[in-house]
Amino acid sequence: MVASAGSVPVVSGLIIHEWIEENGGAEKVVAAMVDAFPGADLLALWEDAPGAVGTTSVRESWLSRSRLRHHKALALPAMAPTWRWTVPARPRYDWFLVSSHLFAHHARGRGLNRDVAKLVYVHSPARYLWVPELDTRGASLPVRTAASVLKPLDRRRAGEATALAANSAYVRERIATTWGRAAEVIHPPVDITEIQSVADWSTVVSADEHRLLDSLPPTFLLGASRMVPYKRLDLVIRAGEVSGLPVVIAGGGPDEARLREVAARARVPVTFTGRPSTPLLRALCQRCAAFVFPPIEDFGIMPVEAMAAGAPVVCHRVGGAVESLSVAGIGAAVDAEDDDDLAAGVRSVLDSGLRVPRQAMQRFSRERFIDEIRDFVTRHTQAPS
Repeated sequence: MVASAGSVPVVSGLIIHEWIEENGGAEKVVAAMVDAFPGADLLALWEDAPGAVGTTSVRESWLSRSRLRHHKALALPAMAPTWRWTVPARPRYDWFLVSSHLFAHHARGRGLNRDVAKLVYVHSPARYLWVPELDTRGASLPVRTAASVLKPLDRRRAGEATALAANSAYVRERIATTWGRAAEVIHPPVDITEIQSVADWSTVVSADEHRLLDSLPPTFLLGASRMVPYKRLDLVIRAGEVSGLPVVIAGGGPDEARLREVAARARVPVTFTGRPSTPLLRALCQRCAAFVFPPIEDFGIMPVEAMAAGAPVVCHRVGGAVESLSVAGIGAAVDAEDDDDLAAGVRSVLDSGLRVPRQAMQRFSRERFIDEIRDFVTRHTQAPS
C-alpha cells in the first residue's frame, strides 16, 4: 500500500526476515506480521517456500540467485554484508520490522530510508555464534572460523535497533548477555483458535491416517519435530524406556536413520508416523498421554500447540518451553538427560490424569500476537509529544 508524501512515495513499512522455508516457527511469526500489517512490503535473503507467509510477494537478495542459498553455513559470512545494502533505497518506509534469528537485524536503511526506525523481533541472537553448544551447526569449521569476526560485529549492529522484542524471557536474558540490550517479551503466535476449533481431529484425517491412529496403543508418549540432532528426539524414546510406555515419533529429516536405529534397540515399541499432516499431528496430541519435548529451545511453539490440544507436556527445565508450561499449570519440567528425573516427570504427569484446560493457552494465541506486535510498532514509531 503506497501513499504519497509530496513527490516521495511512502509505504507503511517493510518486514524483513532471514529466509523463508516451509513450516518453520519463524515463518509463522512472519505470516502473522504480514497479517498485522497488510500494507507492508516483505524482504528476505531468499524464498524457498512460496506462500508460506501468505500471499505477499517477497523481495529477495542476490543470494537467492547464487549456489550459497542451498548451503547456509557457507553463506554465513556473506549474509551480514548483504543485509547492509539489500534494503531498497526507495520507496520511503515508515518503519522496518525485522524478524531475526541470525543476521537480519544487520539490515540498514539506504537513501530515503537511512533514518527509518528499525524494530527487531528476536527469535534468538544467532545460536550458531553465541550458543553453539545448543546447536551442532555452530561446530562446523566455516561457522567457527567466522565467529571470532562476526560476534563483535553482531553485537555492534544489534545496538543500531530502535527497540527489541524477544520471543521469550529466556531469549530476553540471552539478548542482555550477548548484545547488552534490553528487550520486551512478545511470545510468538500459535494457532490456538484453529487447534481448538475441532473437538476430535481424528474425525477429519484421511482414511490411511485413521488406520494409523487405530493401530497405536491406547497409551503412548509423543514426540514431534524436524528430525535433526538438536531436537533430541532420541530422548523421547528414552522417556518411553524409563517409564515403560510405547512411543510415537512424528516428523522427518536427516536424523531419521539414526533415530530408527535407536528405536530398534529400545525396550518399548516405537512407531514412526513420517511427516504428519496437520490434522494427524493434532489428533496425535489429543490422544497421547503426554507430549515429550527434550530440546533446549528459545520458545517452543510445538509444545504450546500440544497443550492447546489438551496434551500435558514434559519439557527440559532449561529454555523457553518452561514459560508456556508455567502458564498451563500442568506438566513437568525436568532434566531431560537424567533418566531418574525424566521418569519422575513422566510419572507425575500420568499420575495426575490431568489434561490442559482449553482456556489456558489463550495467552499464546495468534490474535494476541497481532495485537502486541502492532502495539510494539506503534509505540516505537510515534513522535514524542
